[in-house]
Amino acid sequence: MTTRASLLPDRGVIRVEGGDAAKFLQGLLTNDVSHLGADQAVHAALLSPQGKILFEMFVINADDALFIESARALLPDLLKRLGLYKLRADVAFTDLSTAVEVAAIWGGTVASDDVLVYQDPRLPGLGQRAIVPVGGFESLGALANLETPEDYHAHRILLGVPEAGRDYALGDTFPHEADMDQLAGVDFRKGCFVGQEVVSRMQHRASARKRVMPVRYLDGFRPMEGSEIKVGDIVIGYAGSALPTSPDGKPVLGLALLRIDKAADALEAGTALMCAGTRVEVLTPSWAHAPLSGPANP
Repeated sequence: MTTRASLLPDRGVIRVEGGDAAKFLQGLLTNDVSHLGADQAVHAALLSPQGKILFEMFVINADDALFIESARALLPDLLKRLGLYKLRADVAFTDLSTAVEVAAIWGGTVASDDVLVYQDPRLPGLGQRAIVPVGGFESLGALANLETPEDYHAHRILLGVPEAGRDYALGDTFPHEADMDQLAGVDFRKGCFVGQEVVSRMQHRASARKRVMPVRYLDGFRPMEGSEIKVGDIVIGYAGSALPTSPDGKPVLGLALLRIDKAADALEAGTALMCAGTRVEVLTPSWAHAPLSGPANP
């Protein structure tokens, strides 16, 4: 398989340093950052006290500091939020988004002394991610085929992995609904973090009614992101990202945030799910323990 790499221009980086850096993030985020080895990463979120995802991120340990990779457009808000929690902690934050860029690497692995490369911790098939100097992405061309962001998103859609802001709304989604509980985004054994009580309750009660699920648009049409998915006149979800519309009418794979209980009822009753005039089939990815039946892989 050919190694491929794509720049992710919508991602930015914050450097976190100081004697309390790891302890500070450990008390805030959904995942355990206290035992990260060199060039290792975790996927995590900073939640509201009500347990909803405000910021989704990767935390990477490298060069005697921690790095946060998150949505570039939201870095000012993230820095402000981190500042509110700082109090007297020995921790400092630096926005590196004018100095570095983020890339995704899949289909193979690369090793380079010039860039920080780390395994995507959510799913092995997603491959690696890298932090490269601005303008340095082309240097990966000696190690991988350079692709577009659309190629990367097609890769993650085929794996059934959701993306914040595309497949679920920040500020209005619980970690379970974004599949973070199944994609190594929450450590249920670590100490307290913001919103932990709500997340732990959902875990122990298995009470997540909505989830981002892989879907197949059977009539070959790609609905716009945010289009309503219905059973009859009842809205049970919303379309997320998807592969391009198929010119020959073959089914199109995508992701959707669904009321899984309502979708299961429709499946049992033999009632079609519809979105923008196209029939919708719900799939089950191999990594998920979802209550809907379907193929083992999207």
